[in-house]
Amino acid sequence: MDKLISDRLQENLTRLKLTRAAEVLDTVVAKAEEEKSSYPAFLDHLLEEEVAAKDQRRIQTAMKTAGLPAAKTIEEYDFSFHPKLRKKQVMALFDLDFIRKKENAIFLGPPGVGKTHLAISLAIKACYHGYKVYFTTMDTLMRKLKETQSKRKAYLTSALVVVDEVGYLPVDSKEAYLFFQFVSHRYEKHSTIITSNKSFTDWQELFGDPVIATAILDRLLHHCKVINIKGHSYRLKEHTSVKEQLMRKEDIPQTISA
Repeated sequence: MDKLISDRLQENLTRLKLTRAAEVLDTVVAKAEEEKSSYPAFLDHLLEEEVAAKDQRRIQTAMKTAGLPAAKTIEEYDFSFHPKLRKKQVMALFDLDFIRKKENAIFLGPPGVGKTHLAISLAIKACYHGYKVYFTTMDTLMRKLKETQSKRKAYLTSALVVVDEVGYLPVDSKEAYLFFQFVSHRYEKHSTIITSNKSFTDWQELFGDPVIATAILDRLLHHCKVINIKGHSYRLKEHTSVKEQLMRKEDIPQTISA
């Protein structure tokens, strides 16, 4: 390609803020010449590079804004470690239809089974499709809810909010009521993902008030997909001695004292 034309193209692409196109221009031109591509094919390749770069920057910005603690994908999740988990049921969530319907999703199970991994994977997929996402732990959410309230807070208005680690720390009566308000505000307006190590029967004890616990569950479960993950911690799978102890413990028959 003529240097004068190349320089002018680079300058115009830069002025138009098509930075990726400017960066790969020479490579795309060389490939087009080698393959004897048509002008439309050359232009299509160049613009696809720019669009892909812009999409990647948009997703990275959305993930950063969402406050996601890590980049976890569904492809990295080891379903073979939890053979009783219904993969089809989990994968059905990734069409994001539950977000379009303003429904919720709850992942239940002991620590280390991948609840947070699945929640983050869904959040990343939502970011990719342009949904506003907000990630928080229950402890952080409680601190924010105690601050000056505003209906325009991201944890209230985002299309998808992930509340991780519900049940890991005790909740007092004031926090239980604030969480009820949070759930009520989002009810049938936006989607919420909850991860918890507590079964629903333990939520009365968690929130310290059966009426509040029932009201929270009533709204969360009305339109909800519940995924119950049973098994050992994935993080301990390499520690065979620990896993063997856990398995032996499960085999010990439970005695009932008189």
